[in-house]
Amino acid sequence: MEDKLSIILFSGTTDKIIAASVIAQAAAALGTDVKVFATFWGLLNFTKGEKKMMLPKEFESMGPMLMEGMKRDGVKSWYEMLKEAKEFGAKIYACSMTASIMGIKKEDLDPIVDGVVGAATFVQESAGGNTLFI
Repeated sequence: MEDKLSIILFSGTTDKIIAASVIAQAAAALGTDVKVFATFWGLLNFTKGEKKMMLPKEFESMGPMLMEGMKRDGVKSWYEMLKEAKEFGAKIYACSMTASIMGIKKEDLDPIVDGVVGAATFVQESAGGNTLFI
């Protein structure tokens, strides 16, 4: 049976999307079938345009330190990590309900997004694998 990992990306904060991207990239590189489902605040990171850093209020002051440490250690941005995960076959989906609620159209989404699907489709594609809620 093929290894499957589904990541439900609910949070839009940079710390959580970095964690999701690291896991997606590592799993995809190891041959795992990876699917990311961006919903609610997580979906906001996948619209076209500049990707802004958002941290939880209590950690806002640590943003510059986080970015400097990543730069110093040669850690790629979350966006670059997800692009690499896609090179290994990972898929990124936008939640259709969230997109509708937030007024986000398919043409508003970054090209990194493979499609807009509903929760039922994502659940079906995730069946038999592990799911992370981030």
